[in-house]
Amino acid sequence: MLELSFNDPEKLVMVAHALSTRSRVDILQLLISQKLNVIEIAALLKLPVSTVANNIKVLEAAKLINTELLPASRGAMKVCSRNYDDIHFALNIEKAVFKEEFRVYEVEVPIGHYSDCEVSPTCGMANSEGMLIREDEPASFYHPKHINAQIIWFRKGYIEYLLPLEVPSGSRIESLELSMEICSEAPNYDNNWPSDISVWINGVEIGMWTSPGDFGDRRGKLNPAWWYDWSTQYGLLKTWRVDNEKTTLDMVKVSAVNLDLLNLMQSHKVRVRIGIKPGAVHQGGINLFGRQFGDHEQNIVMKVNFIPTGDDK
Repeated sequence: MLELSFNDPEKLVMVAHALSTRSRVDILQLLISQKLNVIEIAALLKLPVSTVANNIKVLEAAKLINTELLPASRGAMKVCSRNYDDIHFALNIEKAVFKEEFRVYEVEVPIGHYSDCEVSPTCGMANSEGMLIREDEPASFYHPKHINAQIIWFRKGYIEYLLPLEVPSGSRIESLELSMEICSEAPNYDNNWPSDISVWINGVEIGMWTSPGDFGDRRGKLNPAWWYDWSTQYGLLKTWRVDNEKTTLDMVKVSAVNLDLLNLMQSHKVRVRIGIKPGAVHQGGINLFGRQFGDHEQNIVMKVNFIPTGDDK
């Protein structure tokens, strides 16, 4: 049995995140009485191998499963097994300081509310009613109606947001999280289309994620009826987290960037940039999903965990 409590908040967050999507819960269910490789799991769940592989990494990072490389007819295959039959969350603890002082500031920003951009074709944007601008015309990204976008795509460049930071002066920030549904951008779609997507906070690159593809093998769960079957359909929900020691992506360390480098308390706003670096190996573009497209009903979400000063408690 795995025992979890507020006495080890990092482990609690990691396991809770690993259990936060249906697909990862389904993987654990498949592994109740058998070992399976990634391809077998993908076939049983009817999911792309790339999606399963990403979910396996999250479960492995949370130590909920164990993986081992075994010989196969062609090279090696990753075989997965489950580590625990029971997980116990003990949420009643005596550390009142944690319960009383620890607070969360959360803001959700629609993907169309960007403050700056520099994009190259293929590019465009749409909402639940139709296309908002003519495709492949970067100048149209500055049209005021961009604020209504529910899906945005571009091959090169970046898009930048200014997010409010309404945290009491003098507070001690413990972590900052950014989550969004995102994938690569290919003509129409291509499930095997890698793209090196970077995220910057206040001008500091916190980490890069290589998206495995531009997913279109099935319709996105939230897509409007008018959206084309041959276009991008959904992305993956990714979460970057910066704390006092490091930056993680889906709870796996991706860089040594910490909160001190972001200078968060020097301003009441946070500048978030999402883009493709000019020197990136895989310049496969970006699709960014809002509440009405893709698989996840959310925009860009920022969560700031902080401990206020005595005067602001």
